[in-house]
Amino acid sequence: MDKQLHEFRLLRSGEHDAFYNMGLDQAILESVSRGTAAPTLRFYSWKPAAVSIGYFQGLEEEVDLAECQSKGIDVVRRITGGGAVFHQYEVTYSIVMKEDHVLAGKTILESYERLCRGIIAGLSLLGIEAFFSPINDIISGGKKISGNAQTRKMGTILQHGTILLDTDLELMFDILKVSREKNKGRLIEDAKQRVSSLSSILGRDVPYEETEEALISGFKEALGLEYIFPAGPNEDETARAMDLAESHFVSPGWTRKRL
Repeated sequence: MDKQLHEFRLLRSGEHDAFYNMGLDQAILESVSRGTAAPTLRFYSWKPAAVSIGYFQGLEEEVDLAECQSKGIDVVRRITGGGAVFHQYEVTYSIVMKEDHVLAGKTILESYERLCRGIIAGLSLLGIEAFFSPINDIISGGKKISGNAQTRKMGTILQHGTILLDTDLELMFDILKVSREKNKGRLIEDAKQRVSSLSSILGRDVPYEETEEALISGFKEALGLEYIFPAGPNEDETARAMDLAESHFVSPGWTRKRL
């Protein structure tokens, strides 16, 4: 653990739809870049359930849009890379700081490894032994329990990721188009061998609040964070997040963007 303490805002923003969630992550990145907000660690969840696709992915190739619409599932494009992710039973975090911050690391791999220590420490407090798996995963018992993604822009680094509380593989393979390429039953069995969740490891339901508390403590201990506790994002960030949600992230021009 770093001996130096690093002052970070702690935001516990709770449930929001996919478009606001991505809008607020970007709004925080912008305010940290301008220096109008301290480095920030945020925890949140998704309501309704959603699929996020990576910045470089093709929407039509990854997601069954008709199935998502019929099931009331949001679809959004992230500003970070990586693959399609189904967000349902999970805790999501984002951490934002200037690129020259000591915790940001000198390389992408170093920053992933360093920042993911917070998740590993939080899982340890829940009684789960977990390890970093390059380039951006966390595994427990040989199975993936957390995936993470990054972007660097405006002199700022944003990393966000998920910690799975439970999984609904049937639904996940209904809405992701990978289910059209192979037998669905086989895909589910393969996924069970590769992916795990807190509930399956601990053999009980693990509430969002319990996991969030453990992760807050884990990041504090592993990264040497000293928290500022605002009531929420500032007014400018909230307004910017709502504007981004309504004019950008919900827009077909962004979601269907070909890169």
